[in-house]
Amino acid sequence: MSAFYLEQTRDEIAVTGVDARKFLHSQLANDIASLAIGDSRYSLLLEPTGKITSLVRVRCIAEDNFILDTESGLAEITSSRLSRFKIRIKCELATSSQNYFLFRNLPTEQHAELVTSHDAFKAWRGAKLEVDAVSIDPKQISEIRQGSISEYEHARVLAAWPIMGVDITSESIPSETGLTDVAVSFTKGCYPGQELVERMDSRGTAAPKSLRVIRAEVGARFGAPVMLDGQEIGIYTSVCQEFALALIKRSADSSSIEIGS
Repeated sequence: MSAFYLEQTRDEIAVTGVDARKFLHSQLANDIASLAIGDSRYSLLLEPTGKITSLVRVRCIAEDNFILDTESGLAEITSSRLSRFKIRIKCELATSSQNYFLFRNLPTEQHAELVTSHDAFKAWRGAKLEVDAVSIDPKQISEIRQGSISEYEHARVLAAWPIMGVDITSESIPSETGLTDVAVSFTKGCYPGQELVERMDSRGTAAPKSLRVIRAEVGARFGAPVMLDGQEIGIYTSVCQEFALALIKRSADSSSIEIGS
């Protein structure tokens, strides 16, 4: 598949003030204290129970200025959750929305061209050189065409990248999502929800179900059961063509239908 871009509106939460870095580090599951100016990092925002409020990407604009971007429709719930713990903290939160250009399937040369832009930053795990950007005209970049939602979803599913409200809900826990490698730090200090995360990690406990990339059955759809050898082993969350993301039970042997297993 050739390089393409998709325009998408995402919600943003600006966190500004002298305590912005300290506050975000104390609230998010990932390490924000070490985030350099100009860099970005994904993180889960959790409830004290360990369940997920939202998945955010944190960009450090300046020492006292951070932008969190997340799925459209999640700014208010994210801001509200952060505000509940903003006690005697010198920072302000403001929500807005912003158009993003999502570049996928980039060749090395085009990736290098994009990442030198001030408003471009790594997306997903970056395994296939995915980049997101704001304040950029994609038509000025040669040989990158405008793609379709279907193409974007196909890339997302194969990248095992979940989205809130579809693959992740407010009842999900971090170990179900497949995101702990990029959105959770196991060496930072305390944050709300840490107890569940650390307990499962220290005990080597697997979640009762976890998100996997699988081959989809004909007619598979969101919310339908995943069947294997006549047994229900999970539930479809995102289906795109012959591939799907699905929450698979811990007890199931799904190796025969998993992609990359």
